[in-house]
Order: sequence, then structure tokens, then C-alpha cells
Amino acid sequence: MSADLIKEFGTGFSVTALKNMRIFYTVYKDKIGQSVTDEFFRLSWTHYCELIKIKEKTKRRYFEKYAITENLSVRDLKRQMYSLHYERLLMGKDKKSQRDYEKKGNIPSKTEELIKDPYVLEFLDLDEEKTYTEKQIETKILDDLQKFLLELGQGFSFVARQKRFTIDNDHFYIDLLFYNIYLKCYVVIELKTAKFRHEDAGQINFYLNYVKKELNKEGDNAPIGIILCTEKNNVQAEYAITGNSNKLFVSKYKLYLPNKEELEREVRRLL
Repeated sequence: MSADLIKEFGTGFSVTALKNMRIFYTVYKDKIGQSVTDEFFRLSWTHYCELIKIKEKTKRRYFEKYAITENLSVRDLKRQMYSLHYERLLMGKDKKSQRDYEKKGNIPSKTEELIKDPYVLEFLDLDEEKTYTEKQIETKILDDLQKFLLELGQGFSFVARQKRFTIDNDHFYIDLLFYNIYLKCYVVIELKTAKFRHEDAGQINFYLNYVKKELNKEGDNAPIGIILCTEKNNVQAEYAITGNSNKLFVSKYKLYLPNKEELEREVRRLL
């Protein structure tokens, strides 16, 4: 069939292409025939060649919407799929929370629906064996801010780096400040190039109180804080943040993209 079609119509009908066309039809036959104004047509054929590889319907639908709302290139879509972006988002959810999240179109309405652990920062192109300062990592993040925003999740916009504020002639600096349009709140991110320590929670809590009092406008929700560190002890982190009036989260970050099997093992272990 491939040979006959190529002979009659030219290129574009290889065996692989025909197999993809057949899978595409079996997956999306209910969409075929819709108006070209439908969101279905906002993705390219190459996008769909990646999406049809996803067997689970809800997961595939998530990446369809995600690719459209975030205007993902095919390369970025593949990266998010391969890095288990979806699984890391759902890692801390029970079945009911997962169903509720999917019913809302996978648009976050609660802080917990945005937090990942770990965050994978392989796009910074840093050598895992070397030691870096917080400033060096911040600089690399801003050099590739678009990919960092994708790794953070949906609805993030950049506000400031090393946001300075002064109290009683003492200067303080917030590493990275973002705003999330879905949660309508500021997000304070503190980078740590070492293992999480309980005093880190006190530092970011101080920053959150400042943001809440000085930066929040009418309609803004309480800010949230994320401490990104190389390692963490779950018990120590729980003791440090439990009972705090502000929303704090502690997540690890990796400077490399583990292979799929390694990531799957980590996800299964945490689940």
C-alpha cells in the first residue's frame, strides 16, 4: 500500500506514516469532521504523532490541552512527556483528587496541584559533578526562563530576580519571584545548593510575610513558597513546615534528566 500511494501521490506515505495515520484515526475518529476553528486543529501533525504514543486517555488529553495553552513546540512536548511531567504532578494526589483535577481540565485551582518533587533542570546544561553557587544557578535559569516556566507548571509568569526589600536598614533578597495567574498569588522560590535545613523554612516564611503585606493587591491570594534543594529529609521538612500559617513546600531538584526507568522507579517509590 505504501509503495502504491507513493507512486500515485508522492512522498509522505511511508510505512511508518501510514501506521501513524491509522493510530491517529483510531484515537481521534470522534474529532474528525469538526470545525477547523476547534482547538483540535491548533496542534500540528507532528504533535499528534507524539500524542498518539500515549495509551492512557486522560494523560493524553492533559498533554493536548497543555500543548495548546502553553504553545509547546514538539521538542518541548516530547521533553515534558519523557520527564514524567504528568506523573510528577499527580504524585501526591489520591484517586479522588486526581479525578477532580482532571474534571477541571487539569487547570490548577489549589497550590498542591502545581507542586512537583523532584523538579528536573537538565536544560540548564550544568555538570552534575561540579559545585555551583546559587547565583550561578539563578543566572542559568534566567538564561533559559521559558523552559524553567514550563518545568514549574501552568500559569507562571516571571516577576523579579533577587527582589530587594529593606527593613530597619537591613537589606533582604528574594531569589526568584513569580506570579501564578490561575492561583492568583505570588510564588517565592528559594534556591539551595545543599541539603534542606529547618532554618531555610524560617527564611522563606519571612519573605512570604513581606510579600503578603507589601506586594499583595486586592484579589490576590496568600503567596506560596517553594524551597528547591539538592536533598531533603522528609521528616525534617515536615517538622519545619507543619503548622506554619504560610504555604511552604520543599522539593528536590535534579541537574540531569534521569533515564525513563530511573524516573519511573522514583515515582513508584514515592507513590
